[in-house]
Amino acid sequence: MKTGNITALVPRDRDREVFEELVRTDRVTIERIISHGQASPEGFWYNQERAEWVLVLKGSAGLRFEGEDAVMVLREGDWIHIPARRKHRVEWTSKTEATLWLAVHHA
Repeated sequence: MKTGNITALVPRDRDREVFEELVRTDRVTIERIISHGQASPEGFWYNQERAEWVLVLKGSAGLRFEGEDAVMVLREGDWIHIPARRKHRVEWTSKTEATLWLAVHHA
């Protein structure tokens, strides 16, 4: 058995993004991500083998999808389901507060 608190204190190191795996099985991975103004490197696109459902619990972020000019803004409570192999990137995350994500990667 494993327990925790999704909103537990955020690490003080704001120079890096934190990825914390909460649950992993053959079919699903659930992780907590904490961002402090980070974005995807210039020219980098996520191209994941599994679909991803993402919820912003705190803060905000901007996602861009390949082939689209508009940035999708996610704020507290917003979620999105990203199909497998849908290229996307994080354009920005809030610089004034931590952005707390819950990500579920699944087959």
